[in-house]
Amino acid sequence: MQNSYLNSVTKQFEYYKSLGDKTFAQLSEVELFLIQNDESNSVAIIVKHIVGNMLSRWTNFLTEDGEKSWRNRDEEFINNYKTKDDILVSWEKGWQCLFDVINSFEEKDLEKIIYIRNQGHTVVEAINRQLCHYSYHIGQIVFLGKLIKNNEWKSLSIPKNTSKNYNKEKFNKQKTKKHFTDDL
Repeated sequence: MQNSYLNSVTKQFEYYKSLGDKTFAQLSEVELFLIQNDESNSVAIIVKHIVGNMLSRWTNFLTEDGEKSWRNRDEEFINNYKTKDDILVSWEKGWQCLFDVINSFEEKDLEKIIYIRNQGHTVVEAINRQLCHYSYHIGQIVFLGKLIKNNEWKSLSIPKNTSKNYNKEKFNKQKTKKHFTDDL
């Protein structure tokens, strides 16, 4: 994979997966299933939706519509996970499906047209759509983790009131060309 776009987007997907992984590590099994109110979802339900989307979108990515006939999106919002391990196994299955496809792309694939609900996208547009969708939901997972853990939450980014020191450290190093996730 020599293409800088494919390298960059792969690192972005890996980064957002890591935010989910780090959130799951901080939450107990009970906390993964907590629902704040009737209009919200638990972390488990958000994972179920992300995985359902991943399996639908990335299975036979170049040859079939991304909204598979076997997908039941509405059921993704009804929890059927029983344990934390069930959640994590499902999470890994979705990401494996995504990474298998992304890692198979060649530069010539990027301008091909694929369909999601009969709407044409270039492969680049479809990848960007999914990257934005997953980062949106993973942000929800992180936010729920922060709400649930409160003062016990371990920051996944630059902790409050440490930006000045963080920037000082960064600017004391020589300029380099690399992905921002390389140092995480």
